[in-house]
Amino acid sequence: MSADPSPLVLQGLTPPLRLSDFRLAAFDMDSTLINIECIDEIADAAGRKAEVAAITEAAMRGEITDFKDSLRRRLTLLKGVPSSALAQVLRDRLRFNPGARELCAALKAAGLKLVLVSGGFTYFTKHVAAELGMDFVRSNALEIVNEQLTGGLLMQPWGEICDGEEKRRMMLNCAEHIGATAAQCIAVGDGANDLPMMGAAGLSVAYHAKPAVRAKAMVAIPDGGLDRLLTVFA
Repeated sequence: MSADPSPLVLQGLTPPLRLSDFRLAAFDMDSTLINIECIDEIADAAGRKAEVAAITEAAMRGEITDFKDSLRRRLTLLKGVPSSALAQVLRDRLRFNPGARELCAALKAAGLKLVLVSGGFTYFTKHVAAELGMDFVRSNALEIVNEQLTGGLLMQPWGEICDGEEKRRMMLNCAEHIGATAAQCIAVGDGANDLPMMGAAGLSVAYHAKPAVRAKAMVAIPDGGLDRLLTVFA
């Protein structure tokens, strides 16, 4: 029998909160809604997982402060990887974290709009967004030529790289679109590039997060499922 999960860590909050006070929830994808860092698993196909994963880990801990630079460095190592590796990662390795479906379903049932904001890739965010009923999505588009990754990204109407500031901007823009305020937003993430949106939201949630992120979140879920967040609401 598994041990009971650790208590939620609450900072500056006195539960229960009212879910009706919130209108939008923004989620990171990799290691938050899903169990993997997709870029690390793609790199595995090129025999470069250790090198790429080390950069990912340093970026998520906040040791590499320029997310765009860290992403470009990792993408360069993926040059020449067959695009079929994406399908393999999606099929064989990507799984939803415990409680992800339940939390998203409960939030939608309560009338909240859901936003997926990821420094990962559209190939995966399209799948995750469809499965969880996301209302808005922003992520990076891998450039593929002759069925191989080029090591670059495609320019999109809003820009090239969804970094921490773009996550924050997307969350706030979506809130404005539905007539909500920043205080009516929930932001959920695990890495340093989630801190800008978490800092702007009325409720910030760290899920199995890096220490620097846990320290700044209003709610930290150290273990167990994402749906544990529902216990802070009336």
